Amino acid sequence: MRKVIDAHIHLDKYPEAEISEIITDAAALVAVSNDLKSCEQNAALSQRYPTVRPAFGFHPEQELPTEEGMQELFSWIKTNKEKAVAIGEVGLPYYLRRKGKLLQSYDQYIEYLEAFIVLAKQLGKPIALHAVYDDAHIVCDLLEKHTIEKAHFHWFKGDDKIVERLAANGYFISVTPDVVYESEIKKLVQYYPLNKIMLETDGPWPFEGPFAGKRTRPAMIHGIMTEISSIKRYLLDNVYEQIFLNTNDFYVVK
Repeated sequence: MRKVIDAHIHLDKYPEAEISEIITDAAALVAVSNDLKSCEQNAALSQRYPTVRPAFGFHPEQELPTEEGMQELFSWIKTNKEKAVAIGEVGLPYYLRRKGKLLQSYDQYIEYLEAFIVLAKQLGKPIALHAVYDDAHIVCDLLEKHTIEKAHFHWFKGDDKIVERLAANGYFISVTPDVVYESEIKKLVQYYPLNKIMLETDGPWPFEGPFAGKRTRPAMIHGIMTEISSIKRYLLDNVYEQIFLNTNDFYVVK
């Protein structure tokens, strides 16, 4: 079977008994983190499984930590920087804001994200971002302010204007299994340059369509490859090769 890399998975959220099977689906998995405990768990998983490549960060769709908690997390990341392939998952709480459930001011979330962007630059690490729709413009402003080049917008969604801005800046996006049944994502793939696309599952997040009721695993990436080949009318072998190179080069997972 052709080699694939899952560019964004919450590996620490799977039951321990499943992890040893899940990792056999891919040549490498970029295991993003939700908070300090998650960072520690992913670091431990990377020691046990050589194909696990951890990214350290704080998921924005939750209450922000205290100042003390933030300093503890940043200190831990700096101490363990050699274990990380990236800073992530970090970003802005689009879904909390849309639901009116923000627990702190939006400006605080922006400040926290900017601190992570500065950290990524200090450590020389790429950054994995949770930033969709209108939030992506704010994030682009911050990335441009700090001259960040290696940025990955995971499971990206947005209007034509922001898609053009991401592409012009050379930022990467990643696509999930929903490209098989979501017209919005099909359109994004059709426009976006193949050499700036990566693939992910965001597992264990569940999917619909032909994946309804199925446990999310990196093996689903093969279905995404086939769909992208069809959308872009590229040879399937070429799609596999290019996307593997994209992800391997971005995260240096080899």
